[in-house]
Amino acid sequence: MASEERPQINLITPPSFDLETFPAQLAAVMDAVDIACLRITLATRDEMELIRAADAMREVAHARDVAVVIDSHLLLVERLGLDGVHLPDGAKSVRKARKDLGADAIIGAYCGVTRHEGMAAGEAGADYIAFGPIGPSDLGDGQQVDFDLFQWWSEVIEVPVVAEGALTRDLVEKFGPVSDHFAFGPEIWGTPDPVQTLKTLIAPLG
Repeated sequence: MASEERPQINLITPPSFDLETFPAQLAAVMDAVDIACLRITLATRDEMELIRAADAMREVAHARDVAVVIDSHLLLVERLGLDGVHLPDGAKSVRKARKDLGADAIIGAYCGVTRHEGMAAGEAGADYIAFGPIGPSDLGDGQQVDFDLFQWWSEVIEVPVVAEGALTRDLVEKFGPVSDHFAFGPEIWGTPDPVQTLKTLIAPLG
Protein backbone atom coordinates (compact mmCIF):
# COMPACT_ATOMS: atom_id res chain seq x y z
CA MET A 1 0.00 0.00 0.00
CA ALA A 2 1.33 3.43 -0.86
CA SER A 3 2.17 5.29 2.30
CA GLU A 4 3.23 8.78 3.27
CA GLU A 5 6.81 7.64 2.76
CA ARG A 6 8.67 8.74 -0.34
CA PRO A 7 8.26 6.27 -3.24
CA GLN A 8 11.32 4.16 -3.99
CA ILE A 9 13.16 4.39 -7.29
CA ASN A 10 13.79 1.43 -9.61
CA LEU A 11 15.86 1.33 -12.78
CA ILE A 12 15.22 -0.58 -16.00
CA THR A 13 18.17 -1.32 -18.28
CA PRO A 14 18.03 -0.46 -21.98
CA PRO A 15 17.14 -3.41 -24.29
CA SER A 16 20.77 -3.34 -25.47
CA PHE A 17 23.88 -1.62 -24.20
CA ASP A 18 27.65 -1.46 -24.53
CA LEU A 19 29.29 -3.55 -21.81
CA GLU A 20 32.36 -1.32 -22.06
CA THR A 21 30.51 1.82 -20.99
CA PHE A 22 27.08 1.08 -19.54
CA PRO A 23 28.17 -0.46 -16.19
CA ALA A 24 30.00 2.75 -15.30
CA GLN A 25 26.97 4.79 -16.35
CA LEU A 26 24.73 2.61 -14.20
CA ALA A 27 27.12 2.88 -11.25
CA ALA A 28 27.10 6.68 -11.54
CA VAL A 29 23.30 6.76 -11.32
CA MET A 30 23.25 4.37 -8.36
CA ASP A 31 25.89 6.41 -6.56
CA ALA A 32 23.91 9.62 -7.06
CA VAL A 33 20.38 8.39 -6.31
CA ASP A 34 19.12 5.81 -3.80
CA ILE A 35 17.93 2.90 -5.98
CA ALA A 36 15.78 0.05 -4.64
CA CYS A 37 15.86 -2.41 -7.54
CA LEU A 38 17.40 -2.90 -10.98
CA ARG A 39 15.44 -4.70 -13.68
CA ILE A 40 17.51 -6.29 -16.44
CA THR A 41 15.45 -6.06 -19.62
CA LEU A 42 17.39 -7.21 -22.67
CA ALA A 43 16.09 -7.84 -26.17
CA THR A 44 18.72 -10.43 -27.08
CA ARG A 45 17.97 -14.16 -27.12
CA ASP A 46 21.66 -15.03 -27.12
CA GLU A 47 22.25 -16.84 -23.83
CA MET A 48 25.92 -15.95 -23.49
CA GLU A 49 25.20 -12.30 -24.22
CA LEU A 50 22.46 -12.32 -21.60
CA ILE A 51 24.74 -13.95 -19.04
CA ARG A 52 27.61 -11.52 -19.62
CA ALA A 53 25.31 -8.53 -19.35
CA ALA A 54 23.50 -9.85 -16.28
CA ASP A 55 26.79 -10.64 -14.54
CA ALA A 56 28.00 -7.09 -15.11
CA MET A 57 24.72 -5.57 -13.90
CA ARG A 58 24.65 -7.78 -10.80
CA GLU A 59 28.17 -6.78 -9.84
CA VAL A 60 27.37 -3.08 -10.04
CA ALA A 61 24.03 -3.39 -8.24
CA HIS A 62 24.97 -5.82 -5.48
CA ALA A 63 28.06 -3.77 -4.62
CA ARG A 64 25.56 -1.01 -3.75
CA ASP A 65 23.01 -3.28 -2.01
CA VAL A 66 20.54 -2.91 -4.88
CA ALA A 67 18.32 -5.91 -5.67
CA VAL A 68 18.38 -7.28 -9.23
CA VAL A 69 15.54 -8.92 -11.12
CA ILE A 70 15.62 -10.13 -14.70
CA ASP A 71 12.81 -9.82 -17.18
CA SER A 72 11.25 -13.18 -18.13
CA HIS A 73 14.30 -15.46 -17.83
CA LEU A 74 13.25 -17.53 -14.84
CA LEU A 75 15.96 -20.15 -15.35
CA LEU A 76 18.76 -17.59 -15.09
CA VAL A 77 17.80 -16.21 -11.68
CA GLU A 78 19.48 -18.80 -9.46
CA ARG A 79 22.19 -19.57 -11.99
CA LEU A 80 23.38 -15.97 -12.03
CA GLY A 81 22.78 -15.14 -8.38
CA LEU A 82 20.00 -12.66 -9.08
CA ASP A 83 17.29 -11.72 -6.61
CA GLY A 84 14.24 -12.53 -8.67
CA VAL A 85 12.27 -12.23 -11.88
CA HIS A 86 10.01 -9.66 -13.51
CA LEU A 87 7.14 -11.30 -15.39
CA PRO A 88 5.70 -9.29 -18.29
CA ASP A 89 2.59 -11.47 -18.68
CA GLY A 90 0.57 -10.39 -15.67
CA ALA A 91 -0.66 -13.13 -13.35
CA LYS A 92 -0.09 -15.97 -15.81
CA SER A 93 3.31 -17.20 -14.58
CA VAL A 94 3.41 -15.97 -10.99
CA ARG A 95 2.51 -19.23 -9.24
CA LYS A 96 5.04 -21.24 -11.26
CA ALA A 97 7.76 -18.67 -10.64
CA ARG A 98 7.08 -18.72 -6.89
CA LYS A 99 7.14 -22.52 -6.84
CA ASP A 100 10.39 -22.66 -8.84
CA LEU A 101 12.26 -19.85 -7.07
CA GLY A 102 10.98 -20.22 -3.52
CA ALA A 103 9.64 -17.86 -0.91
CA ASP A 104 12.64 -15.52 -0.75
CA ALA A 105 12.85 -14.57 -4.43
CA ILE A 106 11.43 -11.27 -5.66
CA ILE A 107 8.65 -11.89 -8.16
CA GLY A 108 7.15 -8.91 -9.93
CA ALA A 109 4.35 -8.83 -12.46
CA TYR A 110 3.66 -6.25 -15.14
CA CYS A 111 -0.10 -5.95 -15.55
CA GLY A 112 -0.49 -3.17 -18.10
CA VAL A 113 -3.52 -1.06 -17.33
CA THR A 114 -5.70 -3.82 -15.89
CA ARG A 115 -6.83 -3.76 -12.26
CA HIS A 116 -8.18 -7.32 -12.42
CA GLU A 117 -4.86 -8.69 -13.73
CA GLY A 118 -3.02 -6.87 -10.98
CA MET A 119 -5.27 -8.29 -8.29
CA ALA A 120 -4.89 -11.80 -9.70
CA ALA A 121 -1.09 -11.47 -9.76
CA GLY A 122 -1.08 -10.23 -6.18
CA GLU A 123 -3.26 -13.12 -5.04
CA ALA A 124 -0.93 -15.54 -6.86
CA GLY A 125 2.00 -14.34 -4.78
CA ALA A 126 3.66 -11.45 -6.64
CA ASP A 127 5.82 -9.17 -4.49
CA TYR A 128 4.98 -6.11 -6.56
CA ILE A 129 2.62 -5.16 -9.38
CA ALA A 130 3.73 -2.81 -12.15
CA PHE A 131 1.21 -0.81 -14.15
CA GLY A 132 2.00 1.28 -17.21
CA PRO A 133 2.43 3.22 -19.28
CA ILE A 134 1.62 6.16 -17.06
CA GLY A 135 2.14 8.71 -19.83
CA PRO A 136 1.37 8.84 -23.57
CA SER A 137 3.29 6.12 -25.40
CA ASP A 138 3.43 4.55 -28.85
CA LEU A 139 4.01 1.14 -27.27
CA GLY A 140 1.25 -1.45 -27.15
CA ASP A 141 -2.27 -0.29 -27.98
CA GLY A 142 -1.74 3.26 -26.74
CA GLN A 143 -3.73 2.86 -23.52
CA GLN A 144 -2.55 4.69 -20.41
CA VAL A 145 -3.04 3.73 -16.79
CA ASP A 146 -5.80 5.70 -15.17
CA PHE A 147 -4.84 7.66 -12.05
CA ASP A 148 -7.92 6.25 -10.33
CA LEU A 149 -6.44 2.74 -10.53
CA PHE A 150 -3.42 3.82 -8.51
CA GLN A 151 -5.55 5.78 -6.08
CA TRP A 152 -7.84 2.80 -5.50
CA TRP A 153 -4.90 0.41 -5.21
CA SER A 154 -3.13 2.58 -2.63
CA GLU A 155 -6.26 2.60 -0.48
CA VAL A 156 -7.27 -1.06 -0.78
CA ILE A 157 -4.36 -3.34 -1.78
CA GLU A 158 -1.28 -4.14 0.33
CA VAL A 159 0.93 -5.40 -2.53
CA PRO A 160 3.39 -2.64 -3.55
CA VAL A 161 2.60 -0.93 -6.85
CA VAL A 162 5.13 0.32 -9.41
CA ALA A 163 4.41 3.16 -11.83
CA GLU A 164 6.30 3.03 -15.12
CA GLY A 165 6.24 4.00 -18.78
CA ALA A 166 6.62 7.48 -20.31
CA LEU A 167 7.20 9.08 -16.91
CA THR A 168 7.60 12.86 -16.71
CA ARG A 169 8.30 15.18 -13.80
CA ASP A 170 4.63 16.22 -13.71
CA LEU A 171 3.45 12.60 -13.68
CA VAL A 172 5.89 11.72 -10.90
CA GLU A 173 4.45 14.58 -8.87
CA LYS A 174 0.87 13.47 -9.60
CA PHE A 175 1.37 9.74 -8.97
CA GLY A 176 3.82 10.13 -6.07
CA PRO A 177 1.18 10.01 -3.31
CA VAL A 178 -0.36 6.79 -4.69
CA SER A 179 2.73 4.84 -5.83
CA ASP A 180 5.23 2.72 -3.91
CA HIS A 181 7.88 2.72 -6.66
CA PHE A 182 8.68 4.51 -9.90
CA ALA A 183 10.63 2.57 -12.56
CA PHE A 184 12.76 4.61 -14.96
CA GLY A 185 14.40 3.33 -18.13
CA PRO A 186 14.19 5.08 -21.52
CA GLU A 187 13.35 8.34 -19.74
CA ILE A 188 16.95 8.63 -18.55
CA TRP A 189 19.23 6.39 -20.66
CA GLY A 190 18.51 8.24 -23.89
CA THR A 191 19.65 11.56 -22.46
CA PRO A 192 23.16 13.10 -22.34
CA ASP A 193 23.25 13.05 -18.52
CA PRO A 194 21.16 10.22 -16.99
CA VAL A 195 22.06 11.25 -13.43
CA GLN A 196 20.81 14.81 -13.83
CA THR A 197 17.76 13.67 -15.81
CA LEU A 198 16.73 11.26 -13.07
CA LYS A 199 17.28 13.85 -10.36
CA THR A 200 15.08 16.29 -12.27
CA LEU A 201 12.33 13.70 -12.78
CA ILE A 202 12.17 12.73 -9.12
CA ALA A 203 12.63 16.23 -7.71
CA PRO A 204 8.91 16.54 -6.83
CA LEU A 205 9.26 13.61 -4.43
CA GLY A 206 11.46 15.71 -2.16
